[in-house]
This record gives sequence, structure tokens and C-alpha cells, in this order.
Amino acid sequence: MTRGNQREKDRERAQARNGGKDKAKDDGLTPEQRRERDGKALQEKEAKKAAQAAAGSGGDAGKKSTKK
Repeated sequence: MTRGNQREKDRERAQARNGGKDKAKDDGLTPEQRRERDGKALQEKEAKKAAQAAAGSGGDAGKKSTKK
């Protein structure tokens, strides 16, 4: 049971759909630099979320009411 060149054609089609992008993104950073960048982004996101929660809601936003 051989598939001939069907797999190769499928790979070419997939690459064309992705615009020639590879799976792995190479941003030129070392793993340590990537961890530091991601850590800073996460801290900023958490700080923004905490500030939004403190300023906006009364504490129970998003909770479902159990009253009938």
C-alpha cells in the first residue's frame, strides 16, 4: 500500500496555505530571554486585571445568582 507522492503534495499544499511559515518561530531569543519577556508580559497582564477588578466590580461580578 503505497501512496506515491500524495504525502509530498499534501505537505506542499499545507506550506502554501501557511504562507511558507515554518512551525517553529525563531525570534532570535535565548530561552532565558524568552522566559524573561514572557514573565514581564504575564506580570503586566495580572496587574492590569487586578487594577480592573479593584476599580470596576463590587467583588461578585461573573458569579451566578442562586436566588429563585
